[in-house]
Amino acid sequence: MSITVFSHPSCMQHQVTEIHPEEPARLSAINDQIIRSGLELAITQRDGQQATKEQLYHAHDADYVNDIFARAPQEDHIWLDPDTLMTPGSLNAALYAVGCGISAVDEVMQGANPRAFCAVRPPGHHACYDKAMGFCIFNNIAVAATHALHAHQLERVAIVDFDVHHGNGTEDIFTNDERVLLCSSFQHPFYPDTGADTISPHIINSPMPAGTGGTEWRAEVENRWLPALDHFEPQLIFVSAGFDGHAEDDMGNFNLREEDYHWFAKQMKTLAERHCDGRVVAMLEGGYDHSSLGRSVVAFIKGLI
Repeated sequence: MSITVFSHPSCMQHQVTEIHPEEPARLSAINDQIIRSGLELAITQRDGQQATKEQLYHAHDADYVNDIFARAPQEDHIWLDPDTLMTPGSLNAALYAVGCGISAVDEVMQGANPRAFCAVRPPGHHACYDKAMGFCIFNNIAVAATHALHAHQLERVAIVDFDVHHGNGTEDIFTNDERVLLCSSFQHPFYPDTGADTISPHIINSPMPAGTGGTEWRAEVENRWLPALDHFEPQLIFVSAGFDGHAEDDMGNFNLREEDYHWFAKQMKTLAERHCDGRVVAMLEGGYDHSSLGRSVVAFIKGLI
């Protein structure tokens, strides 16, 4: 069984300052490692479509979306929050990042290929209903999930998020939507300092201390996430795949390794085969050390295959 990797050259157009960690070279590192590993022979690579305003409106406040379009700079740059900037290519990059998720949903729902990975930037899981945050302009995974709910009339979707930072934007968007089961593991206390106190029947947050390694993290997934996902019986599984919890990534203080991401992907594949005809859509979030990012993405994709 193959997997489709969606991306688009426009995702490289989101240029950042020289010291900003969320840089175009992240995607180059992933592509280089896919080639180096020989994985390109086992995958299908496709360009995603560009998202429309109407598709964004399903997950974001219309005034916020319209404001982003209106403020998009034609030259120089603007800051949307202390960490999130827009340059002349940023809006186009963000629309293709979101659109790759939409394309992936359409592909897996139409049965062409049940699993997809979206190698996109800017990332999305910090973008809230009505504001940008933490490198994220639009919430890629949230728009993809709402597309599955609206365009494909699904009743239950799951989002699992293993970025080292809490997926606060995704939680903000779906906090009152019980059609979505959200599981998020993250370092705590740590940016964005949310999620540890959430009490909800359809949101399972797993705050974990600095230094958390694969043994502890896998136990949390096995003991809390997998039973909840089995009980929920999702019709499609989404993965916010943030690889900044790798031991070599200094953006956080987790000690995960490639084999942990490979293991996690295999768990999601098994769950998907049990509940939703194998359907999994994963989207890149964090991961800023280029070497470990590329290796981790390859390990994760191999786990889905």
